[in-house]
Amino acid sequence: MTPTLLAEAIRFAQANADEHGVATTPIPGLAVVREAMPTALQYAINRPLVALVQQGGKRVAAGSRTFDLCAGDSLLITADVPTISQITHANLAKPYVSIVFEIDPAVVTELVTEMGAAPFLADAPIRVDPTENEVADAALRLLRLVDRPSTIPILQTQLLRELHFWLLSGRHGGAIRALGVPGSHAQRIARAVNLIRAQLAAPLRVEQLANAVGMGLSSFHQHFRAITSLTPLQFQKKLRLIEARRLMLSAGEPISNAAYAVGYESVPQFTREYGRLFGVTPARDRRLQAVA
Repeated sequence: MTPTLLAEAIRFAQANADEHGVATTPIPGLAVVREAMPTALQYAINRPLVALVQQGGKRVAAGSRTFDLCAGDSLLITADVPTISQITHANLAKPYVSIVFEIDPAVVTELVTEMGAAPFLADAPIRVDPTENEVADAALRLLRLVDRPSTIPILQTQLLRELHFWLLSGRHGGAIRALGVPGSHAQRIARAVNLIRAQLAAPLRVEQLANAVGMGLSSFHQHFRAITSLTPLQFQKKLRLIEARRLMLSAGEPISNAAYAVGYESVPQFTREYGRLFGVTPARDRRLQAVA
């Protein structure tokens, strides 16, 4: 990992990070994460993304697998799988720093078509590999656009496309390529997940969801679980609880408001399911976060 990329990431994060250590950029999907100390467990269902770790260490668990990342590693998430993560190595002198950007399936599809046939990995939603020099170089040039806002509308598209190209050409290529194969199971399940996200508070009708992405009900269940590690109903429940927790802890919403906002009709039911996932009740979670 080039010291220049680390220096650029630290400089930007120090000036722009919010209370959660996240510094968003004017470039859609691109952010820098900086944490000066180890964190508590963090629960998420992320959209497909790549995180280039520049400094410090992080542990990410998904299902039965656990990944430990350090400087020079790239974390790839190609499906909306639930993860539990924790920054494990960070201090004031050497904070944890990573550059995160979302993968654009439309760009992947275009590049896969242009690059021609090649093997793809349909069941590898999370991978950790060393970051290639070409990827780091493209990320550096993209991050440097932030200091020159007038260049962003002109250059960001081609640099994001280049970054996707180098990822497809490298160690992560097979896993990312699955997102761009027209009609693939990975692409169809990604569309289904987007529908669930868009209608998070609505009752989930799995058969309608399968029909919407052009799959039979049995096949849809099988591939949804293979890619996300959950059934569609389990996925929706976990996504609802994670979003409710965000509304409570980051947006300051009362517990009942957060529960109703994500589709729960019963606060006691919400409280029970919240406790099963996070290990504490919503009220206790708020108190713990307030003193952290």
